[in-house]
Amino acid sequence: MSTLAYEIVDVFTDRPFAGNPLAVVFGAEGLATEQMQSLALEFNLSETVFVLPATRADATYRARIFTPVSELPFAGHPSVGAAVTAARRGLFEPGRVSQECGAGVLPVEVTATGATLTGGMPTLGPELDVEPLLEVTGLTPVDHAGPAPRVAGCGLEFPFLPVRPDAVARARVDPAAAQRYGVEHVSVFSWDPAAQTAHARVFVPGLGVPEDPATGSAALGLGVWLVASGLLPGDGRSAYTVRQGVEIHRPSLLSCTVTAAGGSALGATVTGEVVPVARGEIAVPPFVG
Repeated sequence: MSTLAYEIVDVFTDRPFAGNPLAVVFGAEGLATEQMQSLALEFNLSETVFVLPATRADATYRARIFTPVSELPFAGHPSVGAAVTAARRGLFEPGRVSQECGAGVLPVEVTATGATLTGGMPTLGPELDVEPLLEVTGLTPVDHAGPAPRVAGCGLEFPFLPVRPDAVARARVDPAAAQRYGVEHVSVFSWDPAAQTAHARVFVPGLGVPEDPATGSAALGLGVWLVASGLLPGDGRSAYTVRQGVEIHRPSLLSCTVTAAGGSALGATVTGEVVPVARGEIAVPPFVG
């Protein structure tokens, strides 16, 4: 029976059994998409990443990222976890590398303990009606606090719903409401302006992930939203922090920056540590063609 090497790592944490668990699979360049999807379902983590040879001359390696039910063009914790794990396995030296993925070629700065990921081109949508998002997250109009929700992203977009600090822990995703409104994922957060810190929860009912413990792509998009909403400066580089996963006993810390000019975000980064937890071999699923 053919097998593939894999590692399980915890991302955006400095200790095992916290942060966001990730399966990193190596040697899968001969597999079809359906076989990769089967492996992601078998691991049944929020995401599984396959580290593959690059197909572009300007990339160090290629990453394909899967939830249990579908492939993503980009995601934060798989990008950080893949870069650090591949460097530890000797595929390349720590330092500045380039990851090829569905969102393009993105820079990653790898250290011995973690990595800093630069997101893709910032995007920002119009203001959203708050009531559907409140219904999806089991909250009420009095829980909404701050500017209007909007969709924002740096390679993967999220609707951002700002709420009162006490409402974050009370949020509960309603899958039926999410399906009715076509909401695949949503970030619910409170913002502490003094500490420049968000307490966030990210629900992903449309992709087989009820709640994500740490979401690097959402942390990047949050910086775009914060600048657009006037909660971070519209010029220069600002640092902010995202704390996530506490409610599901996977505390996570995401350290971020956003660079802006003229009131618009130009780019964002997210930094996190990566802790190894397990390694082994997994069988190659049969090809169904």
